[in-house]
Amino acid sequence: MSKGVQIALGAGVCALLLGWYANTVLDEGATLTYYQTLEEFLAAPESAGSRPARVHGFVATGSIDRDVGAKVVRFRVQSQPPHAGVRPGGGLSVEYASLEVPDMFKDGAEVVIEGRLAHTGDARVFHATNLLAKCPSKFEAKLEDRASL
Repeated sequence: MSKGVQIALGAGVCALLLGWYANTVLDEGATLTYYQTLEEFLAAPESAGSRPARVHGFVATGSIDRDVGAKVVRFRVQSQPPHAGVRPGGGLSVEYASLEVPDMFKDGAEVVIEGRLAHTGDARVFHATNLLAKCPSKFEAKLEDRASL
């Protein structure tokens, strides 16, 4: 087989793989938005459907409930951090189908949840398939203090 045929065959295989990858990504409804804030998510009309979403918020104080028997962690997410002086309430109930949570997951933690919103009667519950917790903001404050020196 000549070099020209080998190169053409390799390029064809690469083009097929790229086309397959692009097709599967588009079929899953992937977007370039990394996440939505909780307020944006709740205000968007498409949040009412079963479309996958990635939502940013803060864990409400005292809302974490670990159900070991069902292997589920339930908690509430609010749009403002609890230490910001915002009254608790509102927000969104989240059900994470795993007991394995990030080390930084605790009351007041900044989180990004991935999953789908479900309606059960009047209640809305976000069924999370992935849970990401950000490092506390106290580390960011120290970096800002150094920058001012």
